[in-house]
Amino acid sequence: MKFERIAVTDIVVPQRLRAVEEEHAIAIAQSIVEHGLINPITVRATPAAKGGKFTLVAGAHRLRATVLNDDDNIDAVIVDADKDEAQLVEISENLFRNELSVIDRAVFVGSYREAWERKYGKIEAGRPGNRINLIQLLEDEASAGFSQYVADRMGISAPSVKRLSFIVQKLHPDVRSAIRGTPLADNQSALLKLAKMEPHKQRLTAIALKAEGPNLAKALAAVEGPRPKVDKQAAVYDDLVSAWARATEETKARFMEEFGLVGLVEAGEPAQ
Repeated sequence: MKFERIAVTDIVVPQRLRAVEEEHAIAIAQSIVEHGLINPITVRATPAAKGGKFTLVAGAHRLRATVLNDDDNIDAVIVDADKDEAQLVEISENLFRNELSVIDRAVFVGSYREAWERKYGKIEAGRPGNRINLIQLLEDEASAGFSQYVADRMGISAPSVKRLSFIVQKLHPDVRSAIRGTPLADNQSALLKLAKMEPHKQRLTAIALKAEGPNLAKALAAVEGPRPKVDKQAAVYDDLVSAWARATEETKARFMEEFGLVGLVEAGEPAQ
C-alpha cells in the first residue's frame, strides 16, 4: 500500500454497489474547497489491457467532487488487491455510514458475504474458518476483525444481520428499484413484509408502487383489489339457523311461545 497524488483521467470507475448521489458529491466538493480532501480515495493498480492505470476501490463521491471542482489530480491510497479484495474494501467503507438506508445496508451485507465466499470459500458447516450462515460468520475467529468492526462502528446485532440478510435474499429486484430513494427504502418492517411475499406478488407490488407512489398500503390494496363487503346480517342469520338446529324441542317451544308463533305455526300446518 502506498500514497500518491494521481491523475483523475487515469482512474477507471467500475460498476458500483451504491450509485453516486450528485447532491452528496456537490456537498463534498464544497468541503474540499474549504478544507481540502481530508480522506484520500482508494484505488488498485489496473492491468494495462483493461485501460487506465488505476481502478477505483472506494471514494466515488470524493472522486466526483474532485471532477466538479475541475481538479486534475486527487490524493489516493494505492492498495495491492484483486477484484474480490477491492469489493470487500468498498463494502467495509460504505457499510457503516449512517446515511445508508436499510435497503442499501442489506445489499452491502449480502454483497460482503458473496465477496467473502468467492475469496475464502463457501460458508458452510464443517469448513475451517467458515460457518453455515452470516451470523456465525461474523462470530467466527477467522472474521473476528470484521465482527469487531461491526460492533464498534455500527453496533449491529446478530438478529439485525439476519434481518438484513433475509431482505437482500428475498426482496425482488423490481421492488428494490421501485423503492430506492423513497422513505420505504429505510423502513425495515415494510421491507420485511415485502420480502415475505411471493415473487409474483412482489413484482405486482413494485408496479403499483411506481403508479401510486411510495405508499405501501395503497400499493398492496391495488394488488389485492377491493375487499368484498361483509353482510353482517347474513352472519346473524347463519347464527340463528345454527342455534335453532342445536335447540331441543322444549327450547323451540319456549321460543315460539315467547314471540307468539305457536298459533301461527298451527294455523299454517296442513290438515292431517
